[in-house]
Amino acid sequence: MESSLSQQLRGFRARLLRRYDHGPFVSCLSGLYGCRWRRHERKQLGDCCCNKLEGASFVFLVVAFCLTLVFLYFWGQAKNDYNDFDWFSFGHLGFWFPWSVVLLVISAVFFTYISFVMLLAVCLLSEGQKLYLHWSHKIVIAVSLIFSGVATAVLSDLWSKEWKTLLLSFQITAPYLHVGGVLLMTSLAWPLALHFFRMRSRVRRGLIMGVYVTLLCALYVVPLGLYSPCIKEEGSLGPPPDLIGHRGAPMLAPENTLMSFEKAVEVGSDGLETDVTISWDGVPFLMHDHNLQRTTNIHEVFPNHTNTIAAMFTWTELESLNAGAWFLSDPFGTVGSLGAEDRQLAGSQSICSLLDFLQLAAQRDKLVIFDLYRPPRGHPYRDAWIQRTLEVIHNESSIHSSQVLWLPSHLRSLVQEFDPDLQQTSSSQLPLEELQSNSIIRLNLHYSSMSAELISEYAAVNISTNLYVISQPWLFSLAWCSGAQSVTTNAPQLLRPIRSPLFLMTPAQYNLMWILTDLLSFIVIFIILFFHWWRERGLACSDSKILMENGTYRQMKTEMSDIWSVSSGNSQPERMPSLATVTEH
Repeated sequence: MESSLSQQLRGFRARLLRRYDHGPFVSCLSGLYGCRWRRHERKQLGDCCCNKLEGASFVFLVVAFCLTLVFLYFWGQAKNDYNDFDWFSFGHLGFWFPWSVVLLVISAVFFTYISFVMLLAVCLLSEGQKLYLHWSHKIVIAVSLIFSGVATAVLSDLWSKEWKTLLLSFQITAPYLHVGGVLLMTSLAWPLALHFFRMRSRVRRGLIMGVYVTLLCALYVVPLGLYSPCIKEEGSLGPPPDLIGHRGAPMLAPENTLMSFEKAVEVGSDGLETDVTISWDGVPFLMHDHNLQRTTNIHEVFPNHTNTIAAMFTWTELESLNAGAWFLSDPFGTVGSLGAEDRQLAGSQSICSLLDFLQLAAQRDKLVIFDLYRPPRGHPYRDAWIQRTLEVIHNESSIHSSQVLWLPSHLRSLVQEFDPDLQQTSSSQLPLEELQSNSIIRLNLHYSSMSAELISEYAAVNISTNLYVISQPWLFSLAWCSGAQSVTTNAPQLLRPIRSPLFLMTPAQYNLMWILTDLLSFIVIFIILFFHWWRERGLACSDSKILMENGTYRQMKTEMSDIWSVSSGNSQPERMPSLATVTEH
């Protein structure tokens, strides 16, 4: 029994110490990586994995992988503002196109390609093969580097606020990015250990292992510096933020139209947000842009006034415009989800007046908040814009003043005197004393300024915080965990069903995830390093034994040859006389 077990163990050890040559697999890897389908070269003991040129190409590949990964993550997290980016492009190019999605697809394709080539390189290294990157891969890698670098630079210049979005995203994704990073470093332990124990240069071995261990240790302790408001003790989470429909429900109907606000109410919005300007004859109406090009058919009705400021038209002229047909070009990719009746209704929408908007909010008991644009110079209501708006609120509509979040800062003290029931709202992060002196009871801030600490400070003095514009579930979850009282959103239909913040966990759960990830990674890496150390040591002993046996065999063969040569030389003269003798006879 013992002899059978020992034989099995010796057989298992022999299999572990055997060098396997996966010919077809390696040929496939070499063909895909370097177009060397029939030629692949195994690295000899002590050799480097590649020459200097191929080493530079591999570094080039690693840099491209990192840069494309960073850009893909950056642009993926910027999805909340894709619509802003597309309309920004519309303003400069003059036509609408989903450039944001195109940019995302291109970056995803480049990252997938670079990741595939990177995987090929790691597999070749794991097989102990030398690297020879084909020139076509090098061209694509260079193009991906240029694309990622230029796109990052341009977006940083034109849309720098998105870097704040990236930093906010770490508050949600950092715990999971930590797990992913540790798994990646752990998977690299196998090819690294394979080459580390076969290198003869101590300097090179020390450099490679030093870099790897430094990065690994940094990843292990990164959670010490992480912060996420969604890591909370049970029972400490507040109620979900109220939802304020940004220009209604712009994914379900044309923005700033009655249909859009009705859709926002239908899906459960607690408030409605819009933008107000005043027509030439004094009718406040809803329009976000300063001109009418983007959301109306002005190029058909008034082709000579496409660039004219919206406030310079009379209400009769504004009513003659179609404000819904543009929506059927599907800027959000949601028109397909609408029924035929809704599509027909959307295509026939007209510009909405402030009065109709307020009446809808009054009937449905919804809060309203709006930006109020001052008319340009020469406009009849240039200096009476505040007064005219208040007249509509008090004298023409049936809405109660307490439903109105008054955002304009112009003549705020006079407005407060005129109507103390208006909820004074500020869009600036002013000192608490100044906010209180201006009777501010609500802040309307861009989501990039989100801070759980500041929101808590404001809440302590009865100032609530509204964050705009939040349309992605992860940002809504972050606002919820940070304590925001309300958010303005393009997608109330997506956020209303959320019953709990995404990625919510207790500190105990987070610590357990962190410690287990690091511990398991350390154990696996230790086993891999020990296995390769033991295996290379055993292979070295086996190779030495084989060399010694070969040397003994060659020596014996040489001695036997010498003996044969001597014996042959001695016997030959003895035979010659006999032959001669036979010949002579």
